[in-house]
Amino acid sequence: MNDRVRHLLAQISVLEDDLRAALHEQEDSVLFQIKGKRVEFEQSIQQAHRRLKTGFFHWLVAYRPQNLITGPIIYSMIVPLAILDLCVSVYQAICFPIYGVAKARRGDYIVFDRQQLEYLNFVEKFHCTYCAYGAGLIAYVAEIVARTEEYFCPIKHARKILGTHSRYARFLDYGDAADYEARLEAFRVGLGEKK
Repeated sequence: MNDRVRHLLAQISVLEDDLRAALHEQEDSVLFQIKGKRVEFEQSIQQAHRRLKTGFFHWLVAYRPQNLITGPIIYSMIVPLAILDLCVSVYQAICFPIYGVAKARRGDYIVFDRQQLEYLNFVEKFHCTYCAYGAGLIAYVAEIVARTEEYFCPIKHARKILGTHSRYARFLDYGDAADYEARLEAFRVGLGEKK
């Protein structure tokens, strides 16, 4: 990896830290606090949220019919998602300790906090729970696959690809064979330290 790429990666890391800090500051201005797994709003905000909640029957009448029709298809995906969750969790639990790779924490990716929003009715909260599980699971799986790829094959592709994971930028350049085995071992050793 050349110095320019290293410099750009360092800049990206600093910008990501700045973005996290700015988002945290914005959360403070929204008047809620995170206490453990609970999100607590100021009393006046909670009351305003309750007034904004759409009742179930009004929601049912006003809801888009195409969403109701496709609901069974969407929710049938819970079966393959749950199987994927089980398989990747078992894979990580068995293989990562053998490889010396730090495990991805499931709770860092799958977060259920939207059901604490008072302005959502029970159906909307159910939708949010399903989406939080599905999107969080995909991010969790992507991290496990990224750690696996970094262990076995930390080489960039020759062609530009969309949607690379955060570890990809540090991978070895395509076709750069100099000291490949030593650099591969360095990746493997580093994976045990990364969280």
